[in-house]
Amino acid sequence: MAKVSHLLLLFSISLYLATTAKSASSARGYDTSFIKSSCSSTTYPAVCVKTLSAYASAIQQSPRQLAHTALSVSLSKCQSTKTFVSKMTKMKGLKSREYEAVKDCLEEMGDTVDRLSKSIHELKHIGQAKGQDFLWHMSNVETWVSAALTDENTCLDGFSGKALDGKVKASIKAQVVNVAQVTSNALALINSYASKH
Repeated sequence: MAKVSHLLLLFSISLYLATTAKSASSARGYDTSFIKSSCSSTTYPAVCVKTLSAYASAIQQSPRQLAHTALSVSLSKCQSTKTFVSKMTKMKGLKSREYEAVKDCLEEMGDTVDRLSKSIHELKHIGQAKGQDFLWHMSNVETWVSAALTDENTCLDGFSGKALDGKVKASIKAQVVNVAQVTSNALALINSYASKH
């Protein structure tokens, strides 16, 4: 049952991203100044603007929608990275230590997908929560997104050392670094949204 609800959540996120991207592409030229100003407080502002501008028509001027969209984009990128890492475990010619690092990274990416999914679900259900109830929900979201960021960094730590230098490490690192940047930005936007309440 939990797998079914997890799949439904992932499907709804994919549908949400596809719908908002489609509406964004039909509303080209939509004002992105809110996104740009919000992204200026993130660690990776250029990445933030690039990944969220396509959703400007859905985000409009809403800090909550901005945080939700940033989380959804992060989850989508993480799912793609998890799929990529999963394919790497099946690659022929991996050294034993490489295989273990890839396998560990796959587990970390799985944990990240779970944490980001829970965060999106929690943020979606905040609704009209106020006071301590709002703070409790936001604390959950912030904790899970922070843990997801830790998982991503732990994946990269598994490839430390010169013995693992090579194409496998470089390929995975490029994917995971991008996910970590997007997740870091999502956390900053979530913190900003939480601070306004």
